[in-house]
Amino acid sequence: MNRRDATGAWRLQLLFGWLSFVLAVPSIYLLLGLPLVMREHGWSGTDIGLFQLAGLPAVFKFLLALPVQRYRCERGHYRTWALVLCLLLALLLVVVSQQAITAHRGYLFGLAFAAGVLATWADIPVNALAIKLLPQSERIRAGGIRSAALFLGAIVGAGVMLLVQNRWGWQAPFLLMAAGLLLALLPFAWLREGRAEGATATPARPCLADWSGYFRQPGARLWTWVLLSSFPFVGAAWLYLKPLLLDQGMAAQQVALIAGVGGGVVGALASLLGGRLVQRLGPGRAIPLFMLWALFALLMLTAAVGLQAGMAWLVAAAFLLATAMGAVSTLVFALMMFFSREHRQAADYGLQASLFVLTRLLVPIAAGVLLDHSGHVGMLAGLSLAMFVVCALALAARRSIAVATAGMGKGAPTWRLAPGPARVEGHGPQPRAIQS
Repeated sequence: MNRRDATGAWRLQLLFGWLSFVLAVPSIYLLLGLPLVMREHGWSGTDIGLFQLAGLPAVFKFLLALPVQRYRCERGHYRTWALVLCLLLALLLVVVSQQAITAHRGYLFGLAFAAGVLATWADIPVNALAIKLLPQSERIRAGGIRSAALFLGAIVGAGVMLLVQNRWGWQAPFLLMAAGLLLALLPFAWLREGRAEGATATPARPCLADWSGYFRQPGARLWTWVLLSSFPFVGAAWLYLKPLLLDQGMAAQQVALIAGVGGGVVGALASLLGGRLVQRLGPGRAIPLFMLWALFALLMLTAAVGLQAGMAWLVAAAFLLATAMGAVSTLVFALMMFFSREHRQAADYGLQASLFVLTRLLVPIAAGVLLDHSGHVGMLAGLSLAMFVVCALALAARRSIAVATAGMGKGAPTWRLAPGPARVEGHGPQPRAIQS
C-alpha cells in the first residue's frame, strides 16, 4: 500500500470510528446514563428496569439486516441506508429533546425504543459498508478503532452527557448527540461506494437470508462458538465491578472515576494496542493468547476480592480487566468483519452481532443469580471457570481460524474518500477498487 492509499485508509478508519462513536452514545445514554436522572425525578425501580427494554432491538439485528441486504440501490447501497437511518435517528433525538422527564412515561419509552431501533439498524449498513470498502489488511485496525470508539462512547454516554444534562438541562444532551450524527454524515455523504471493475457481480435478486452459507465458510462454525463465548464472561465481571467496588467500601465518586472514566480510557488504549498485536501474531495465534489474558484478569480480580488485598490491588485488577475487554473486543470485531461474505455483508454482520449480543445479555443474568447465592467471590470464580472452558475452545479453534484468515494482515489497496476514476488492483480472490 503506497502513501496515498494509506492516507485514504486512515480517512475511512476515522470516519467509521466516528460513526461507531456517535451511534453508540445515544443508546448508552438512554440505558446507562438516563436512569440516574429518572431516579432523581421519582421513577420506581420497576419503571427504570422496564425502560431497559429499549435496548432489546440489538438482539434482533439479524432481522433488521434483512431489508438492508434485500433492498439495494445500483450505486451507494449501504451508504444510502446509513444516511437515511442516521438522519432519522438525528431527527428523533431532536424530537426527544423537546420533551421533558416529566412527560408521560409510556411516551418517553416509545421514543427511547424507537431511538434504540434506529441506532441498532443504522449500525448494520455502516459496518457493512466498512466491511465492503476496507481490505482485509485494514480490518484488524478497524476492529481496534471500533472497540476504542465504544469504550469512549461509554464514557461520554454514561458520564459526560450526565454532566451536560445537569449543567444545561434536558435538551442539551440530545441536541449534542444529534449534532454529532449530522457532523459524521457530512463526509459520509461524499463517500463513493461504487463496485470495483472485475469484482463479483451483485446478484440481481439477492436472497433474503443465506445463513447456512455463512456457516459453510471455512472455520465459521468454530468461530461462531468463539464469538458466543469470548466476551460475555469478562463483560459480566465488568458489569458487576461498580457494585463490587461499592461493597468493598469505595466511595461512589471514586467508583465512577475508576470504573467509568479510568476503565474506559484503559479499555480504549488496550483496543488499539490489541489490534497491533493481532496484526503481528495473526488471528489464529492471538485468539488463545487473548482468552488466556482474559482468564488471568478474572483470576486476579477473584484473588484481590477473596484475599481482601486492599483498594490498590482492586484498582489494578479492575484496570487489568479493562485491558482484557479491549483486546478481546478488538479481535471479535475484526473477525466479524472477516467472516462477512461479499454481497452478504449486512446479513452476515447482523447475524454475528445478534449472537454476540444474545450471550452478552444472558450471561450477566446468570452471574447475578450466582452473586446472590455465592457472593462476589463465588460469582467471579464461576466466571473464571467458564473462561477456562473458553480458553480450551480457543485452542481448539486456533488452527482452523488461522487457515481461514491467512493473509488478513498483509498489505492491500483500499478505497479513499477523494473523488476520481476507479482503477482496480487485485488482492486475492476479491479485487478491490481504489479511488485515484
